[in-house]
Amino acid sequence: MILMSILMAGVLLIAMLLVLLRAANSVQLFDQILAINTFGTLTILLIIAIGTLSGRAYFIDVALLYALVNFVATIALLTLFNTKGVGWLSFFKNLDKVPDD
Repeated sequence: MILMSILMAGVLLIAMLLVLLRAANSVQLFDQILAINTFGTLTILLIIAIGTLSGRAYFIDVALLYALVNFVATIALLTLFNTKGVGWLSFFKNLDKVPDD
């Protein structure tokens, strides 16, 4: 059981590294935010794996708190870039506008 948890933590660390590489090499802003959100999700899973390895149940509470912070931060970032007109969501705002000729 412990070997399986250590293996799972190792796989999660490799996945986190790959997601960071995806965020660094991405050109679009939405892809970068999505990669950072995925990194946060993998971090939550890693916290739970560490809690399982150490036998401390309160790590689940820490993971839930981190999940809440990750969700709020992602929504805040998307809202910020949507109001600035930089992000991909600004496309949907401009659908009803007719360009001036």
